[in-house]
Amino acid sequence: MAFVKTTSAGLDPRRDYPLASHRPELLRTPTGKRLDEITMEAVLAGEVVAEDLRIAPETLRLQAEIADSVGRPQLGQNFRRAAELTALPDETVLEIYNALRPRASTRERLIEIAEELEHDHSALLCARLIREAADVYERRGILAG
Repeated sequence: MAFVKTTSAGLDPRRDYPLASHRPELLRTPTGKRLDEITMEAVLAGEVVAEDLRIAPETLRLQAEIADSVGRPQLGQNFRRAAELTALPDETVLEIYNALRPRASTRERLIEIAEELEHDHSALLCARLIREAADVYERRGILAG
């Protein structure tokens, strides 16, 4: 890692990454469980629910800070967008994914998705990406007819 700096959360990627191994106390499930609480015994006892197996947006934001600190800002942005998407139902994420396929959506539909993300889910980074995709798809001629 040529470019490495400490993150705003005080993480040093050389020392703290991967977080699950070196800083597990920072990581929680979306329901607030610590990683060490996710055990086979807890699963068998019914103490672990499906939501406990999902990644929390805070974890993705920490990963974004680490990516930024090692000079990978695009990866950091991907983690931040993923953090926004954790608030959406899986079906909505799949609908967006399918809408972004070339020739699957009109420009109007992509802008509608962006507005919904921005106004209904406060997913500003994802909305910006969808708008950018609409512009690029239009320039390349790969919007739906």
